[in-house]
Amino acid sequence: MEPLIALIAVTLVLLVLGALGVKRLRPWVVPLRGGLAVMFLLTGGAHFIGMREEMIRMVPPVLPAPGLIVTVTGLLELAGAAGLLWRRTAPLAAACLSVLLVLMFPANVYAVLAGVLTAPYDQLLPRTLMQIVFLSATLAVVVHDVRARWRASGPPPAIHVNPTKAHP
Repeated sequence: MEPLIALIAVTLVLLVLGALGVKRLRPWVVPLRGGLAVMFLLTGGAHFIGMREEMIRMVPPVLPAPGLIVTVTGLLELAGAAGLLWRRTAPLAAACLSVLLVLMFPANVYAVLAGVLTAPYDQLLPRTLMQIVFLSATLAVVVHDVRARWRASGPPPAIHVNPTKAHP
């Protein structure tokens, strides 16, 4: 639940600052990237401090080296958080974090079904809904960049067909 609260709270604070005149925070995607960065900083850090043992237990037993998997995914989340903060790397970071969220979701399902996670907000429905929010936020960053690139390059050239000219 803490990652969701961090995402929402930081994004809202940055949106308000943008509305109050901080020019760099005016485009809605910048506060969203900031909220995501803080969220992934928290979740990535939890792979090493505080929740490491619980996260290792969340790894399905069919996967080898759960400690290594937790370390690698934690490092990827921290790298993604850093990447979200730089405009040039933010779309790639968001896309990679989207893939990571999808790949790690089965571990969340396993953890709920195996009883590793027992808090009410850690049940399957709330956890799935939170995952959908996180994935929607990362994908929004990607889509924003794709649309901005398309607008900057202009519409694709039109294809003109001469209906009076015969084609072989």
